[in-house]
Amino acid sequence: MRRQAKWLLALVILLFLVPAQAHHGWVGGETIEIEGTITQVRLGNPHGEVQLDVDGETWTVEVGQPWRNERAGLAEGDLAEGVELRVSGEHAGERLLKAEQLWIGEERYVLYPGRI
Repeated sequence: MRRQAKWLLALVILLFLVPAQAHHGWVGGETIEIEGTITQVRLGNPHGEVQLDVDGETWTVEVGQPWRNERAGLAEGDLAEGVELRVSGEHAGERLLKAEQLWIGEERYVLYPGRI
């Protein structure tokens, strides 16, 4: 009976961990690069998001948490409405990109060094 309870507990824990990893991790989509103008910004936890106008289509770009953006060298105001942005990252859904690195002008910012 005790062994069954341990297996059941392990299974329950596993069931909770898999969706969390799928949400926060990369799921093996292709790496793409897009370029456009920022139209909306929401920075904060669990990660920031910018809306990017790419040839008339709105893309959602997930950027890092505030500490990760700062560590990459982004300063307050770098990700703002009207800024031209080039982004490379994981294509995670219809017009959704998880940013791994981005460029503002010629300046490159690496958000996830282990991914590139």
